[in-house]
Amino acid sequence: MKKLLGVLVALLIINTAYSQQAGKFRYQMDLGFAAPKDGGIGAMVHLEPQILVLDNLAVGLRMGVTGMAKDVTYYEIPDDYEGELSANLSVSGTANYYFNYGKGKVAPYVGAGFGYYALSNIEVEGDNIEDANNLEASFAWAPMVRVGVELQKFRIGAEYNFVPSSNLQNVNGEVIGKATNEYFGFTLGFFVGGGRWGNKPNI
Repeated sequence: MKKLLGVLVALLIINTAYSQQAGKFRYQMDLGFAAPKDGGIGAMVHLEPQILVLDNLAVGLRMGVTGMAKDVTYYEIPDDYEGELSANLSVSGTANYYFNYGKGKVAPYVGAGFGYYALSNIEVEGDNIEDANNLEASFAWAPMVRVGVELQKFRIGAEYNFVPSSNLQNVNGEVIGKATNEYFGFTLGFFVGGGRWGNKPNI
């Protein structure tokens, strides 16, 4: 009886350790770099709690911060000026679909999301620009798509955020320019909870 109980416990531990299970929670964190559509560079960090509604389908809430240095267009001057974007804050509902549940330790996925982006102030550099400090950009709803692969508890991914362009305003509320906010991201991360990918044992 003790041996049978020991075998059952061992099988339960193996099943929990090597398979994602519907109804389980998982929490993931991603770090990476961002590349604005019109040029520039930045960094990003995401936290995302998820629930597995199916063994190969996770829905979650992604909370992210992205900081970028990029070009902005100032309407009264023909050239683009390099702007410093302190941070974009976003909260998005997400869904990830995994293709090889129970077939190995490597799990490719595709995902999408839709959320709210708060676009922070931009400071434009230029000697002849008046009221160029504290330019305010707007808030926006936008979609996101992503692909990647998970290896046990680790993940690598690529994403594209379709954030619409925003008007830039001076301290008097006048529109003085435009910023393109779309960006590509490349991320590395990990997750905890939910089990991990691997061959689901036959019991």
